[in-house]
Amino acid sequence: MDVIPAPSPNFDARTTPPSILVLHYTGMRSGEEAIARLRDPDARVSSHYVVEEDGRVFSLVAEERRAWHAGVSFWRGRRNVNGDSIGIEIVNPGHEFGYRAFPDAQVAAVTELVGDIRTRWAIEDRDIVGHADVAPARKEDPGELFPWKRLAEAGHGLWAEAPPAPGAPIGEGEEGAAVFALQAGFTRLGYDLPPSGRFDADTAAVVRAFQRHWRQARVDGLADGETRARLIALLRLSSLP
Repeated sequence: MDVIPAPSPNFDARTTPPSILVLHYTGMRSGEEAIARLRDPDARVSSHYVVEEDGRVFSLVAEERRAWHAGVSFWRGRRNVNGDSIGIEIVNPGHEFGYRAFPDAQVAAVTELVGDIRTRWAIEDRDIVGHADVAPARKEDPGELFPWKRLAEAGHGLWAEAPPAPGAPIGEGEEGAAVFALQAGFTRLGYDLPPSGRFDADTAAVVRAFQRHWRQARVDGLADGETRARLIALLRLSSLP
């Protein structure tokens, strides 16, 4: 695929090959503004790639180097997500500046780019995630409008649908075995959510992150029957230990 060089000075050395792909949105008013920030040495942020709304792909940091895109983060036991990942920034104003659907040309470019990256690195479907997944208390991107299902149907990432599980929604302030089991399921999937049996603010943040990725019709932090059913289906689909 055609990639436009736009080198950023904001990187350092890796200590391990990348095994996670993290998708972001830029959350700025324009792609030009986002690229300028990602190349600004004073900003100390970067990504490996930026994908514009018209499908143009910019390369900022070599895949063999560590870009600074994930911040404080966690996925499947790895706390140094920057060191273990490749970051793709997708141009979109985000929730702050007018969140909108991702154009088809952009989605096609992201899909092609993800496929291209996976020819070089061993990245499992369960490790293709969003910034909100690895930092649920801080981030929302790429958000509930990103077409994760389309990406999975193209062979990249996990997707599962299932009839809603029985029972009332589980929400913040509740305690007990059902909450413990829910937290254990999210932990198995990859989130940083040690089971406590108490549905606290951290649990609600993880539920919202999960919904933005895998149950996009309603993002409310309540573990309703559909949210729980999709979590169980994803765990079965990926045969996670």
